[in-house]
Amino acid sequence: MNIHNFIQTKYNEPFIVQRADPYVYRHEDGSYLFTASVPEYDRIVLRQSDTLDGLQDAEEVTIWKRHETGKMSMHIWAPEIHFIEGKWFLYFAASEKDDIWALRPYVLECTGSDPIADPWIEKGKMQAADDFSFQDFSLDMTVFKNQDKWYCVWAEKVSVGKKISNLYIAELESPCRLSTAQVLLTSPDYDWERVDFWVNEGPSLLRHEDKLYLTYSASATGACYCMGMLSISSGADLLDPHAWKKERLPIMKTDWEKGILGPGHNSFTKSEDGKEDIMIYHARQYDEIEGDPLYDPNRHTYRMKILWDKDGRPVFDMTNNF
Repeated sequence: MNIHNFIQTKYNEPFIVQRADPYVYRHEDGSYLFTASVPEYDRIVLRQSDTLDGLQDAEEVTIWKRHETGKMSMHIWAPEIHFIEGKWFLYFAASEKDDIWALRPYVLECTGSDPIADPWIEKGKMQAADDFSFQDFSLDMTVFKNQDKWYCVWAEKVSVGKKISNLYIAELESPCRLSTAQVLLTSPDYDWERVDFWVNEGPSLLRHEDKLYLTYSASATGACYCMGMLSISSGADLLDPHAWKKERLPIMKTDWEKGILGPGHNSFTKSEDGKEDIMIYHARQYDEIEGDPLYDPNRHTYRMKILWDKDGRPVFDMTNNF
């Protein structure tokens, strides 16, 4: 492999190599689960550890493999594992060999209490509550609970001339079905969201005091990939797009001096004592990529401690990588 202008700094040593779209879940028993897109885009993997550090060397188990033909046979992307009302669910995107860009969100359910050892079953495509959700390129689904209600946020392309990827939100009826029509949260409005492709994707929720922060990724997947953020009061109507505030500038972007290029598609977890917020994200160490950046295997997983300013807003500082 020719890595071209590889940059080694004290900030960009990966936490886990060649794992993109990383998701870390800290369970109620304190254990951690890790999943991510693998470079082959052909399976879903899980790691488990009693500590966050332990995920680095934990055994990686394949819990599901793509189909040989038909739906879910291509581009197995961005899995997320969630524990909902006493059961394990896993959300991911997949397309099919005969239409490789026909990505849709799918759901797996674990048949037992051990997500590593117990079998997973397919629950099919996420079910909409309207006639227009999941009708085009849809991916990067995340779910969360707020004020005793479960919500779902995902990216979906719309075609009005140039195809653009927006973020939508809806309430959940069950882990596999929406109960409300989609609501548009954000479109790629700014120049930094429109490099090569017009993209908002990869949503992830961070809570702090009475605020919710929703980070997302923007632009194409090379060095221009960066992160934006929305915020809202936890007591507001999350289905009211006017209640959300969108940041004018990216919260994270390529830092050449630190050798962290194209940071994005993150998740959030807690430190082992529950006191610190940790961001898990992917990035590269170089930018000269042969071919489509999507098929370059060297998006690595990184982790960073989140700080909070005097106004209670998150501070994303890559010098806090560890």
